[in-house]
Amino acid sequence: MTDLPLPHSVQLAPFRIEPYFDVRVWGYRDLRPWFNRIAGAEPLGEVWLTGDQCTIATGVHAGKTLGKLFAESPEALLGAAVTGNPSPGSPLLIKVIFAREKLSVQVHPDDTMAQKYGEPRGKTECWYTLAAEPGASVALGLKPGVTLQQVKAGIQDGTLEESLELVPVEAGDMVFVDAGTVHAIWPGSILLETQQYSDRTYRMFDYGRPRELHIEKSLEATRLTTRAGIVLPKILADRTVLIDVEYFRVEHLPVTGSRASQTLPTAEEDAHGLAYLFAAEGAARIVGAGFEAVELPTRGMVAIPATAPAFVVEDLGGLELIRITPNWPNR
Repeated sequence: MTDLPLPHSVQLAPFRIEPYFDVRVWGYRDLRPWFNRIAGAEPLGEVWLTGDQCTIATGVHAGKTLGKLFAESPEALLGAAVTGNPSPGSPLLIKVIFAREKLSVQVHPDDTMAQKYGEPRGKTECWYTLAAEPGASVALGLKPGVTLQQVKAGIQDGTLEESLELVPVEAGDMVFVDAGTVHAIWPGSILLETQQYSDRTYRMFDYGRPRELHIEKSLEATRLTTRAGIVLPKILADRTVLIDVEYFRVEHLPVTGSRASQTLPTAEEDAHGLAYLFAAEGAARIVGAGFEAVELPTRGMVAIPATAPAFVVEDLGGLELIRITPNWPNR
């Protein structure tokens, strides 16, 4: 019975999502203490928190993949946002990035370019810095005056880094990376990445690793000037808005003892859409009438469907709660 699509009128309770650990050549062998995970033959670089292959851990859909639930019941998960949406699957891919080595210098396409090549969407993203060592930085965009010809020459002769703008990062920083920004994550920080649901990356330069490069498409995708950079938080009475742009909103929600779901929306936002709750530190419990309590462990993720009943977030100690919601620029 649970495999049948759920109508929008049927409530879908909050549920916890099991992380998916993704192999990356630039990653770590041991993700402890952030996650209780040790790599096998290959290092782990990304922990996908809302990937289609992630497994639902609680509730009536436990054991099902998140992607399958989106395919079966998009309205119950997304609410009114699903109406007229040409790709009503999971709108956001949220990850934790662990970079032991420099990632490739890369760029992501915007929606127009992605659709030109048969894909539903591009990839605009942001990075919330969970932790950073002294002197940590990321490569973010091109230096003023750099041309595409210089970028191409830098790819060919190995000097591309000289054209990149370096941005220092500290714990608590939010970095916006819009599509078309040439960028690279460097070692020294642990990042919570929120992005359009796309894994399309065009690699420009990969430090000699034996992986495919996408030079022509990366040059096509590149914008010489973008909006990328550190975003200053907007401090409100009941929350701190870390970023609010065309595809996503990320907020820090203070919880003193407990906090009811009715206090989460603001007048400007849709109170009935999908939301994700991430425990950056500490732990919580989600309780409400009609469903079993859902534990939110440290670095855990709970989905709050559009049709979820009223609930309360209970702080189990040291909770730093991050809420991530999709925005819909074309609605």
